[in-house]
Amino acid sequence: RQKSRPYLFSNSLVPIITATTIKVIDRLEKNPDLLNRLRENTTLFRDKISSAGFSIIPSSHPIVPIMLFDAKIASEFANRLLGMGIYVISFSYPVVPKEKARIRVQLSAQHSKNDILKAIDAFIAVGRELKVID
Repeated sequence: RQKSRPYLFSNSLVPIITATTIKVIDRLEKNPDLLNRLRENTTLFRDKISSAGFSIIPSSHPIVPIMLFDAKIASEFANRLLGMGIYVISFSYPVVPKEKARIRVQLSAQHSKNDILKAIDAFIAVGRELKVID
């Protein structure tokens, strides 16, 4: 163990993180509808955003990277969405490889279908303005 790199700087979790994690797991076990709703929201967003012409990294994960490739466009895109009430984060080099700039969307079970459709409409509007999609 003392010769293994992964163990050189390992520390125990902070107690509040451990306690919070236990509560989250308890909540999910008692309410499986949350995970079902998250899956539905993820599928809805991924399907509609892809159909609109955006490039996304294929997956079923609720964190959806919308590939814009250009750092300036990704930053401007995120700023315009914020002006429309949609909060997303843009990522560019050195956080991601050069020419792999993106916007990260994080879906949750708390989003309503209307929230997701509003976000998709905003993405389409900004995507057309910035000529990212047709």
